[in-house]
Amino acid sequence: MKYDIPYLTTEAITLLKSLISIPSISREEKDAADFLQNFIEAEGMQTGRKGNNVWCLSPMFDLKKPTILLNSHIDTVKPVNGWRKRPFEPHEENGKIYGLGSNDAGASVVSLLQVFLQLCRTTQTYNLIFLASCEEEISGKEGIESVLPTLPPITFAVVGEPTEMQPAIAEKGLMVIDVTATGKAGHAARNEGVNAIYQVLDDLAWFRSYRFGKESSQLGAVNMAVTMINAGTQHNVVPDKCTFVVDIRSNGCYTNEELLKEISTQISCRAEARSFRLNSSQIDPNHPFVQRAVQAGRVPFGSSTLSDQALMTFPSVKIGPGRSSRSHTADEYIMIKEIEEAITLYLTFLDGLTL
Repeated sequence: MKYDIPYLTTEAITLLKSLISIPSISREEKDAADFLQNFIEAEGMQTGRKGNNVWCLSPMFDLKKPTILLNSHIDTVKPVNGWRKRPFEPHEENGKIYGLGSNDAGASVVSLLQVFLQLCRTTQTYNLIFLASCEEEISGKEGIESVLPTLPPITFAVVGEPTEMQPAIAEKGLMVIDVTATGKAGHAARNEGVNAIYQVLDDLAWFRSYRFGKESSQLGAVNMAVTMINAGTQHNVVPDKCTFVVDIRSNGCYTNEELLKEISTQISCRAEARSFRLNSSQIDPNHPFVQRAVQAGRVPFGSSTLSDQALMTFPSVKIGPGRSSRSHTADEYIMIKEIEEAITLYLTFLDGLTL
């Protein structure tokens, strides 16, 4: 089927500008979800809604067919310092659309929605579900994790995130751990007590230098970074407690539980994981969608950044317009030609796909 790509691009850009103008910081997406739900229903489609998540099933949904999920998120981070343009006022200039969430991941949302609406007018061997989810930026429990159990069984998912339309066929997981040392308070002038700060020094050095033995061909090594530390109440009191936070990116060779177990045997302080739920994910490079992408000149890669893929129990590929390096930055933007390319490639990969 021949598609009117310029028209679809124009429609996507108009919708993107509307979404940029509606603040939708994580857990505050209601207005954006309302707008998107009304837009989809105005297109003659029925929608589902749970919290600030909005979805739509393709007409004549048949449980005997496999189902493809088209997913991206409507929430954004808070505007960072340094914006010269207004983050909630879309601004088009030199082929770029500036605005908070334009790159991450508004462009993916509007591109996937246009593709969904077009494919719903065709006959395919699969069902489609379009899902605009919330709380992705904080991996919140009211986001996609709360919706998936209510949807029909899903065979495969396309996750829209800025990857320059290259397919991420593997993604690192995330585990955040809190490490605590307990000492004994005392007067600093008399060198009394047990200084909890000194107790963490060896463990801090361990996190900086330790390397797990197994590396992934797609994702490389496990990464660990100490990102926060806190201790002390005033200058003349020896601190009886010191805590620090470690950001750990798993590579698929270990579960998060296995990583914590290994860490706990190596350090002297107490380590506790905030969650084990964000594991690494990967898909067979020979998957039909991936092979279509390769045939179109796309290059599969392993992604170090986290997305809602981590909460999916079925195969998925992360692919979308824009660049990850623009995400969470001042004067975030998406290029119009990137949206046009995304719509074209999504349709190329999906139209006539057989799972």
